[in-house]
Amino acid sequence: MIQILIADDHPLVRGGLKQILQDEFERVRIEEADHSAQALERVAAKQWDIVLLDINMPGRGGLDVLADIKRLRPKLPVLILSAAPEGDYAVRALKAGASGYINKQHATEELIVAVRAVLAGHNYVSATLAQKLAAGVRQGGAGVAHESLSDREFQIFRLIALGTSVKEIAAQLSLSDKTVATYLSRIKEKTGLGSHVEIARYAFQNKLVE
Repeated sequence: MIQILIADDHPLVRGGLKQILQDEFERVRIEEADHSAQALERVAAKQWDIVLLDINMPGRGGLDVLADIKRLRPKLPVLILSAAPEGDYAVRALKAGASGYINKQHATEELIVAVRAVLAGHNYVSATLAQKLAAGVRQGGAGVAHESLSDREFQIFRLIALGTSVKEIAAQLSLSDKTVATYLSRIKEKTGLGSHVEIARYAFQNKLVE
């Protein structure tokens, strides 16, 4: 029996993924979590064969949740789901211990292939992400501005690009306004982007947000 946990805050997404998996695997037991705290509770409560984790669930940031899961269950494979383009977030997720990354737009086509690969002990990357990784190697590791950001800085960078205010970010990430403002200053210093508008333009041009 394959034990799968789907952690996503959208009921329709969870239902769609569950149906795809049940149609493919004869012996599968699937449970669901709709926020990050519930996902961590269920990971701690029992053994799983794989977790499908939405990178943008309510509560703590997806990379933070991924880190917590890997601390609780170091060998547990985690397949990241995201509506964001396969930009820097995918690479960060893989570096943080994810076994694969799927863009939700392509989940119908890629989910079963990805799950089978991960259950077999392999990592999964799409053709698009593989091309990005190969391009990075060909460029000799030459980076772009956002690659110097820490995971938390990158998370706030994306939220700013999406038009989220400092106060809203503070509430979402359980930080103080002052702490978010400090992160924002570091982001501007590292990237050379001087305003929210410039951050948004850069993020969209580099396909870091939709």
